[in-house]
Amino acid sequence: MSTIDFSLLPHTPCYICEEALLEKNLQVMERVQRESGAKIILALKGFAMWSTFPLVAKYLHGCTASGLHEAKLAREKMNKEVHTYSPAFKDEDIDEIARISDDIVFNSPAQFHRYYDRVKSINPNISVSLRVNPEYSSSPVDLYNPCGVYSRLGTTLANFDESIVGKLDGLNFHALCEQNVDALEGVLEAFEAKFGPFIDGLKYVNFGGGHHITRVDYDVERLIDVIRAFKARHNDITVYLEPGEAVGWQTGPLVASVLDIVRNGMDIAILDTSAEAHMPDTLAMPYRAMVRGSGEAGEKAHTYRFGGNTCLAGDIMGDYSFDEPLKVGDKIIFEDQIHYTFVKNTTFNGIKLPSLAIWTKEGELKMVHAFGYEDYRNRLS
Repeated sequence: MSTIDFSLLPHTPCYICEEALLEKNLQVMERVQRESGAKIILALKGFAMWSTFPLVAKYLHGCTASGLHEAKLAREKMNKEVHTYSPAFKDEDIDEIARISDDIVFNSPAQFHRYYDRVKSINPNISVSLRVNPEYSSSPVDLYNPCGVYSRLGTTLANFDESIVGKLDGLNFHALCEQNVDALEGVLEAFEAKFGPFIDGLKYVNFGGGHHITRVDYDVERLIDVIRAFKARHNDITVYLEPGEAVGWQTGPLVASVLDIVRNGMDIAILDTSAEAHMPDTLAMPYRAMVRGSGEAGEKAHTYRFGGNTCLAGDIMGDYSFDEPLKVGDKIIFEDQIHYTFVKNTTFNGIKLPSLAIWTKEGELKMVHAFGYEDYRNRLS
């Protein structure tokens, strides 16, 4: 349960990660590791607040990166296992990736053939794996479906090159999006049906991300059973999971302030934040962010449309109602905004990036970073 004292917040907008809630999520993952024998690594694409990495590192085995910059962050700020995947590696990046990674994941046999000898010559101890596409997914949104029609992510069985099997340390798949363990079971069935003959003899299989392990209705016991059964079928092979959202799930809000209230057919509150720039998944997924103390439009006495402080007409968070009228200066608390938000932030329209803060287990507000004009300027030329 949130215990943040928002009166201590010096300015908005600001993301506040609640340390106790983050640790609660990590403890759930530690249980999965302990009882299943799997290893869990943090997917930086979903949660990359590196000021929390000392805590994360107490529970998880490392990070999975989606390219050179995430790999450098993982090595610099956590320095545990670094697994690096990219849909296609660039020639100018591959040497540094090989030096700082414990595992490199190729997306295609062509990339494997192009870079295998090179990365092994740079880092003889690096593990090498291939991402495969099991061509099965129950992902609820096409935008986030790695196994959709014409997907570029992973190698299908028809395009698999058996000549590389002897050099592979692992296989990876990723087919889930905010889903429960029953979705994983469907993917595993397809994966083993297609790639089962190549599993035995490998060091590991990576089950990817999208496992909503920390959601209240997630069947953790069943996940543990699924992993243990898979390991038993394949000579106690190592299993990795790489959740991102599940690490930051329900660990803190984005706090904004009301700048003005205008009327055009309804009351419209203009905030000092932006759905487009600061909460992009609310528009891309899409979904309606929860606001503390609010109801649906018309549910409570006073209804407002929340709009961002950019010139984009569609920079709208949604319609919310409150028991009392809003006024300029009121704080608006958007719940659950620590995952897939600041990792995707932009400075569109020159809008200021929200600050980052931690509400510590001791009940203190620790301001981690405040962004300014230079962050906008330095992205341009």
